Amino acid sequence: MLKPILYALTTSIISASAYAAIPMPDYAVPSKGQQVILNIPQLRLFLFQDGKLIKTYPITVGKASTQTPLGEYKIGAKVANPTWSVPRSIQKEMAASGKAVQKSVPPGPKNPLGPVFVRLGEPRLGLGIHGTNVPSSVPGVRSHGCVRLQSPNALDFAATVQSGADAAVIYQQVSVNIDEQNDIWIAVYRDPYSKRNLNKKLLNQSISSWANQHQQQVDQKRLAAALIKPANTLICLTCSAGKTKVSGTLSSLQWTSGKGELVELKHINTINSQPKQEIAPESSNVEVDEDMDDTSKQDITPLNPTPAVPEKVHSAPEKNIPVNKIPASSDPGFDALL
Repeated sequence: MLKPILYALTTSIISASAYAAIPMPDYAVPSKGQQVILNIPQLRLFLFQDGKLIKTYPITVGKASTQTPLGEYKIGAKVANPTWSVPRSIQKEMAASGKAVQKSVPPGPKNPLGPVFVRLGEPRLGLGIHGTNVPSSVPGVRSHGCVRLQSPNALDFAATVQSGADAAVIYQQVSVNIDEQNDIWIAVYRDPYSKRNLNKKLLNQSISSWANQHQQQVDQKRLAAALIKPANTLICLTCSAGKTKVSGTLSSLQWTSGKGELVELKHINTINSQPKQEIAPESSNVEVDEDMDDTSKQDITPLNPTPAVPEKVHSAPEKNIPVNKIPASSDPGFDALL
């Protein structure tokens, strides 16, 4: 049953002493309640609780021909050990590729949904966040539109997220973050859906605004090089040469608006807004577009794969909730792509 699994995972303690600094997207999260953010170019899921980042995982998203749709959603029901009802469109793909056509895949090692499925949005959309039977496929850009996590992470996510929580699928090719010495750090990601919508004018405006307010000098050569060759690696734009360690914690910058100010928490009315858990019967049928995957496909994958363990980002509650802050590390690379 799902409840015992969720309880066991919730009460487990996971070491988080060696996490790399993971850049935050430019998105205002609520001061109360949960918020899920999935940034497509970054190939990463963030889970916030009461304005604080509590979980983050690498993900696999839809490929260019079957993109994971952007927008705002609600987290729906959870299914432990789902049975995959294969859509007719996928059955046709199986037949066209010479594979045996399957109408249903029971729970087990061959099920592409893994050990748990969490609905994303209305059921009619056919979207979900789930595990996988091919761990090496995460992270990447290769699904039919659903979001994959490595199965231990999918179980941990299902144990933590609440049905009814807000979720947003965004497309930000750049993260701009500030450390505790007011230095500016940037990470640039590839453009998997070829949107070519990176607003460099607003990016430069926000970076310049912060630098001017805090007497910092931006290294324009570093910025230009980062934008020319996305590497998913943190680069300091205002540090002295050779500095690779973030000072303290990182806070996200409002660069998409050109403001150059730290992202603030979003205050909302939480009266009667407590979400209720929706747990479907174990082995329930789930019909979503997904692959009977294999490991031979070419996709965007990391040079240094992230271990398949949940990343717990905080250790103890604080009276004052930090504004989109995450732990820092001396490791300048995190899930380095290509």
